[in-house]
Amino acid sequence: MLKEHRNVTLTTDIMYINKIPFIITMLQAIHFGTIEMIKDERKLTIIKLLQQVINTYHGRGFKIRQILTDRRFECIRKHMEMIGINLNTTTWDEHIPEIERYIRMIKERIRAMTNMLPFEQLPH
Repeated sequence: MLKEHRNVTLTTDIMYINKIPFIITMLQAIHFGTIEMIKDERKLTIIKLLQQVINTYHGRGFKIRQILTDRRFECIRKHMEMIGINLNTTTWDEHIPEIERYIRMIKERIRAMTNMLPFEQLPH
């Protein structure tokens, strides 16, 4: 797998479940995703979590060359360029289809699992 997919593109977005933000990432070539809950949507928090994801992939032999995301991540462009990653953002009214579909799938699975639970109310 590493022979064909060493240089990869990462897609990322922020998803909300019950007003709790999560950073969602997915490698385009192999469709492997990660989810991290975040306390806030500040620049330093986003950089820290994305750096953890990037380090995880680099530790496994993948080299992230590009990140596809929406305008919300424009604030981290300089940091990504300093570490050699091209940040490709969409225009204001566009989205990355792969990550949006992944978010929809996650939310559908969460709804299905919570509806099967025997509880009437779940804690925050």
